[in-house]
Amino acid sequence: QVQLAESGGGLVTAGGSLTLFCTASGLDFNLYAMGWIRQARGKKREFVSAISFGGGKTAYSEPVKGRFTISRDNSRSTVYLQMDNLTPEDAAVYYCAAKHWGAPLALMANPSLFDYWGQGTQVSVSS
Repeated sequence: QVQLAESGGGLVTAGGSLTLFCTASGLDFNLYAMGWIRQARGKKREFVSAISFGGGKTAYSEPVKGRFTISRDNSRSTVYLQMDNLTPEDAAVYYCAAKHWGAPLALMANPSLFDYWGQGTQVSVSS
């Protein structure tokens, strides 16, 4: 059974930083592109970032480019999202997702391509 377990969410003041973690089990992590998608209250799900299975390719949405950094440690089956200079507009539930042999740019264009999703972790940003 595939499980994606997110952690690291919380409350931060604007301008602050958070790091999200997602640990995968039940799949061969080395063969999966990983990504982060967020959903703010009352809004549609929005692609945030993705990373290729080897870590050599990444993609970021325009609102987070230059502020967020995605990375992965295949030895720990974990993907990270470092979020800096957070704004209230970044407040959302952040979901981790996995796509077998996925390509970050394709996933950015169509997040519904992800095969597996986590339960999400809440990020709140106070102004």
